[in-house]
Amino acid sequence: MLTTTQQKPLSYSGPIGVFDSGYGGLTILREFQRVLPAYDYIYLGDNARAPYGSRSFDIVYRFTLEAVNELFARGCPLVILACNTASAKALRTIQQNDLPGIDPSRRVLGVIRPTVESLPDHTRNGHVGLVGTPGTVGSRSYELEIEKLHPDFKFSAHSCPMWVPLVENGEADKPGADYFVRQEIEALTRLDGEIDAIILGCTHYPLLINKIKKYLPTNVALIKQGEIVAASLADYLRRHPEMERRLTRGGTTEYLTTEDAAKFSSMASIFLDSDIKAEQITL
Repeated sequence: MLTTTQQKPLSYSGPIGVFDSGYGGLTILREFQRVLPAYDYIYLGDNARAPYGSRSFDIVYRFTLEAVNELFARGCPLVILACNTASAKALRTIQQNDLPGIDPSRRVLGVIRPTVESLPDHTRNGHVGLVGTPGTVGSRSYELEIEKLHPDFKFSAHSCPMWVPLVENGEADKPGADYFVRQEIEALTRLDGEIDAIILGCTHYPLLINKIKKYLPTNVALIKQGEIVAASLADYLRRHPEMERRLTRGGTTEYLTTEDAAKFSSMASIFLDSDIKAEQITL
């Protein structure tokens, strides 16, 4: 593990760091690579301690800060929390309490705000639903952000504790997934029968997209975060040239995991549709 005392000075340049508790953030990274292919990236998955969805605020914050510090120490001026649970439970504290002491010129961004900002593009009647992990739903982060940006919207949320295990165990397209997907979609729509847009509030969920569509009315829009967050990052870099100039451009990606590297490399191919080679590290 690299410590904060080993971090580079304010003037350095480096790759964009992308953090997730496991594999799901690879769906965000894939869109970054598609929309912004010139930049270098380091992806870090804390697979050894995943999932984060049911963990407490304090634990998620501590684990996320350790990962952010690791990416900073490896030269990243900018880190994206490509994890809804980490964005919900740790982002604000890291931005407000930790960054000023670590390096006020660095930035840590999340996935919740850009997703909420995009909602008017997806809903016609302002009735929005969310499916997410227990941690994301329980944090009320989406609810509070929607109240702030879109106070006229009606918001309903439902947690889906079995969906991440389905994806990570290779069951996303198997018949057994239908029961769990149908059960949770029906539970959400019972909360509000007028929902016309649903946020997939976990980066694993796009791999269940075919099953989700099977049990949704055709007029309900599914909001996938990858495209939204990638477009938001591109816009952020246009508006912040001082950060954009600090990002290296070699079109490379380095993959780090706290779990077995061979296992991560094999599983990552499900999310990326390409073969990669990961390195195992300790946080």
